[in-house]
Amino acid sequence: MLSIKKELLAALSATLEKLSPGAGEKAVFESPKVAAHGDFATTVAMQLAKPLRQNPRQLAETLCVQLMQQKAFVQWVDALDIAGPGFINLRLKPSAKQQVVREVLHQATRFGAQEKNGQRVLVEFVSANPTGPLHVGHGRQAALGDAICNLFNTQGWDVYREFYYNDAGVQISTLASSTHLRAQGYKPGDAQWPSGEGASAYNGDYIADIAADFLAGKTVRSDDREFTASGQLNDLDGMRQFAVAYLRREQDLDLKAFDVRFDNYYLESSLYTSGKVEAAVARLQAAGKTYEHEGALWLKSTDYGDDKDRVMRKRDGSYTYFVPDVAYHITKWERGFQKVINIQGTDHHGTIARVRAGLQAADVGIPEGYPDYVLHTMVRVMRGGEEVKISKRAGSYVTLRDLIDWTSKDAVRFFLLSRKPDTEYVFDVDLAIAQNNDNPVYYVQYAHARICSVLSAWVQNDRGDVQELQEVDLSPLQSPQAMALMLMLAKYPDMLTAACESFAPHDVTFYLRDLAACYHSYYDAERILVDDNQLKLARLALVSATAQVLHNGLAVLGVSAPQKM
Repeated sequence: MLSIKKELLAALSATLEKLSPGAGEKAVFESPKVAAHGDFATTVAMQLAKPLRQNPRQLAETLCVQLMQQKAFVQWVDALDIAGPGFINLRLKPSAKQQVVREVLHQATRFGAQEKNGQRVLVEFVSANPTGPLHVGHGRQAALGDAICNLFNTQGWDVYREFYYNDAGVQISTLASSTHLRAQGYKPGDAQWPSGEGASAYNGDYIADIAADFLAGKTVRSDDREFTASGQLNDLDGMRQFAVAYLRREQDLDLKAFDVRFDNYYLESSLYTSGKVEAAVARLQAAGKTYEHEGALWLKSTDYGDDKDRVMRKRDGSYTYFVPDVAYHITKWERGFQKVINIQGTDHHGTIARVRAGLQAADVGIPEGYPDYVLHTMVRVMRGGEEVKISKRAGSYVTLRDLIDWTSKDAVRFFLLSRKPDTEYVFDVDLAIAQNNDNPVYYVQYAHARICSVLSAWVQNDRGDVQELQEVDLSPLQSPQAMALMLMLAKYPDMLTAACESFAPHDVTFYLRDLAACYHSYYDAERILVDDNQLKLARLALVSATAQVLHNGLAVLGVSAPQKM
């Protein structure tokens, strides 16, 4: 039906061009607010009425007459209706709606996907400091980042996934000192352990594990590094490097359990060792966008819409945290990524204006609004009717691994993607493991498994071949339930495009729930394995196409499509 929609749009555009040169670009279809009004709608008559000095409803009548003379409209449109001041509603013929079944079955996993467009996008996400296990907030970020990458893949982009982490600084020093205390036999609560307001220490049991493995002289390997412990109690630098490598490995295990991969791990420390931070500062100074005040170096960020100028270099000579961010994003631009998306927590909101200001002030050709940001809120976890706040392993928060262990990778992904990123979310563990229709991931996966069961029964009993369904006669698909299901299938490509443009994988979860509901309604209304072979094959083709779209949508979310449940 996607090809039919393109034919109809082309015919509408050609008609509008004849009516008024340049008006063809206004050829757009919308979904009627009330499904009973039609399958497509257009407001072009109301848009063109004023410039053409015509009554919009009369213009709509003229358009309808001309459109029904177009070959595509004659072939695929059953009727054109005018509503209100000039809305034009299109009612498609059953044969037009049935076409989507054939498109899905022929295109299979490519249904809804666009051809390669030659454009590149870098998506940076998770980017957790190597100071502890990944928490559920990191999990939400991992699910968001991975799904957004998958969405861009469907739209023909070349996607590059990057993890940026701070392997230096105060937090890493705290990690090293905490590990050193554990290595000496101290633990939280001891007099020697930092406590009170402003105390800097990591209290989780994982610190004790790191210390024990360091003293044992073990070797740890992660995706981007390997380090062997010296086992020497006073080797503080070695202990720091071992702890970072150890936690990078732990984070790798978390990400693998979540089925998330990266193309590159970018170290913040490399920005300093390579001179990129100093080079970025020099660029800003040369551009006249900095000034000295009270012993500090300031960026004139108010020139670029920030609410106040920002300190770049403090009195002690160290840089504030947004300066390496500016240097990092200059490297993204220099690596050829003109489209960049950062997935971060809402606590990073304040850095957006100053990073963008720094990039504009550097005057290296980066456009305004670079990079794009997707900010997400944290996640509360409920279990047994009570909020879970503490993980013994982490010391102060629920880890991503905890959530996966309590439920499943599929449930965690689907649940964390089921709301807009900036919406507060409560993860209900009990709901996530429930095998009923209240559990959204179960509801969607069950629809897929239910179809697979029907297809399997047909293959076994009738010796059917699913490949045969690509060419069956679809004309028996005439019922309201079948029509509704086919229209829902036809919405999938446009939904993907819109979700990609607005960085909204939650739209995919909404769509899948609607599609599953539409299928369950169809299944309840019509028996599929009937005696009439022509009718049976048509219905099997429809449900097979539905299973394919469920599979494709779940794949975008990184969720499996089980054949049995």
